[in-house]
Amino acid sequence: MSASPAQDAALAIQTRALTKRFGAQVAVNGVDLAVPRGAVFGFLGPNGSGKTTTIRMALGLVAPTSGEVSVLGETLPTGLGRVLPRVGALVEGPAFYPYLSGTANLRRLDSGRRDAPVSTRRSRVAAALDRVGLSHAARKRVRAYSLGMKQRLGLANALLAPRDLLVLDEPTNGLDPQGTREVRSLVRSLADDGTTVFVSSHLLAEIEQLCTHVAVMSAGRLVAQGTLAELRAAGEPTVRVTTPDPDAARAVFARLGATPSPPDGAVDSVAAPLGALAPERIVESLVTAGVRVRGFAVERTTLEERFVALTGEGFDVEQ
Repeated sequence: MSASPAQDAALAIQTRALTKRFGAQVAVNGVDLAVPRGAVFGFLGPNGSGKTTTIRMALGLVAPTSGEVSVLGETLPTGLGRVLPRVGALVEGPAFYPYLSGTANLRRLDSGRRDAPVSTRRSRVAAALDRVGLSHAARKRVRAYSLGMKQRLGLANALLAPRDLLVLDEPTNGLDPQGTREVRSLVRSLADDGTTVFVSSHLLAEIEQLCTHVAVMSAGRLVAQGTLAELRAAGEPTVRVTTPDPDAARAVFARLGATPSPPDGAVDSVAAPLGALAPERIVESLVTAGVRVRGFAVERTTLEERFVALTGEGFDVEQ
C-alpha cells in the first residue's frame, strides 16, 4: 500500500481507489468512499455488489489488493490497534456461545478487549442489554433466543463501550416491526450523541427513514454517493397531470418538447419528464388548449427508482 495522502478530518471512513481481487475475480473495484463524521450512512447494493467485502476491508478484517483506507483519521493497517477500540461492529450476523446466557456471552466477549475495564464490566453489560431491550432475557441461554434476539445481542456487544463509529450489517434482520422501530430509534439516539453509524441494508424503506447519506454499489463499483436528498435529486423529476382529456394533454406535452410516458393504466393521468420546463408554463399551456386539469404534481424520483436506474436491478423494499 502506498503512502497515504492527508486524510480529511471531517470523514469517519475514507477510501481511495480501494480494490480487492480474489484470483481473477474483482470483488471491489477502485472505490472512493467518503463517510462524513456524525452521519447515518446507508450502504446499498444488490447481492454480490461488493458491500460486505468493502466493510471488511474498512474494519481491517481483509487486506485490500490495492488502494487506501482510513478510519477515524487512522490509516489502516498501521493504525488498526488505535482505531478498533473506537469502533463497534455487527457484520454478517452475530455469533455467540449457545450454551451461555446473553449476559455471560457479553462478559466473555468484553474480557477479550484490552481496553475494557474489569471494574465496570457488570454494569456496562447490564446497560448494553437494557439499551437493546434484552434485560428480560439476560439470564436465558442464547440457544433459546430467536433470530431477532440474537441480532439485538449483537448490537449490545457493539455498544459495550462508547464508540465513535458503529458499523452495522443488516441490523434489523429477523426483527419484528416493533423491534425494527426500536433499532431505528437506537441508531438515531447514537447519531444524536455524535456517533457515526454506517448501515448496510437491503431494506430501502429503512434506509430512507434512517439515513442522512447514501452510497450505492454495483458490480464492485461505487456508482453513487451523497446525501439522501442529493441522490433523489439526481433523478429526473416527472410532471403528472390528472385530466379527463388525456389525449389533448399528451398533445400539449408533445408541443412543449416533453415526450409523455406511455399510458400506465391510469386512464385519467398523463406523465412526462419536467426537463427545463417551468411547471407554471405547462399548466398555462394545458389551460389555453382547453385541457381540464383536475390535478397537477411534480413527482421526485424515489430512492428505489434511483437504485434501479443505477444498478439495473430490483430491490427489496419491504421487510
